[in-house]
Amino acid sequence: MSVKSILVVDDSPVELQFVTRMLDAKGYAYTTATDGEEAIRKAAEQHPGLVLLDIVLPKKNGYQVCRELKTRPATKDIRVVLVSGKDQDSDRYWGMKQGADDYVVKPVQTEELLNVIAKHMQGFSR
Repeated sequence: MSVKSILVVDDSPVELQFVTRMLDAKGYAYTTATDGEEAIRKAAEQHPGLVLLDIVLPKKNGYQVCRELKTRPATKDIRVVLVSGKDQDSDRYWGMKQGADDYVVKPVQTEELLNVIAKHMQGFSR
């Protein structure tokens, strides 16, 4: 199977750096986006295997991005993991209702996020 990249979407430079350094260390290919509209555009163009998606974003929030990706025929098969500081049951419920494949709460523990990434990237070679 072909190598699939990960699209990391977060408007925080600190969060982006944390996640991309972790992905670098594990040899994952990735690209980044810093707002919802850029995330949708890059997902459609690059068709990554996985999107790590913050919820609070400029232009379109993560819920909107997830819903749009999951309802478009060209992007509906991309795995989406919401990664957010919003930790209420209602936030998780709403995220899964939008089509998210998983939900991880910030601050993210490195091991937890790597396990979630590995679970969703199974079948794709690095």
